[in-house]
Amino acid sequence: MQPVVLDTDVASLTHKGKLTGPLATRLIGRKPLITFVTFGELTQWAEIRDWGSGRRQELADWLSGIPVLPGDEAVAATWGKLSAAGRKAGRPQPTNDMWIAACCLTYDLPLATLNLKDYDYFKDKHNLRILGEE
Repeated sequence: MQPVVLDTDVASLTHKGKLTGPLATRLIGRKPLITFVTFGELTQWAEIRDWGSGRRQELADWLSGIPVLPGDEAVAATWGKLSAAGRKAGRPQPTNDMWIAACCLTYDLPLATLNLKDYDYFKDKHNLRILGEE
C-alpha cells in the first residue's frame, strides 16, 4: 500500500465517514497517515466543541489505527527552510500548513487535501506532491 498524508480536513471527513468524490476514490488502496499537527488539530476541535466521552473515544479509537508522522529534527529543518523561503519571497505561509507540508516533503509523501489553495505555494515552489495532481 502506498502511503499518503491526510490533511486535517480529509482526516476529519474520513473519520466521520463523509469523504466522497474523486479524492475518496484516490484514497482507495492507500495507507493513510497523519501528521502530529493534524493529531493536535483534531484534539483541539474535540475540546473546543466540548465533545462528550463517547465521541472522544470514537476519535481516539480511529486515531489509534492511523500512524502519526512526528515533528522530529528533520521535519523541523524542512519547516525552517520553508518558513525562510516564504518570508524571503514576501509570501509567509500559515504555520500549521507549513508543518504539514514539511512532514510531506521530509518523508517524500503526497498530501491528500481538499484545501488545494492552502498548499499551492508549497506545490509550486517546493514540489509538494498533492494526491491526484502527481
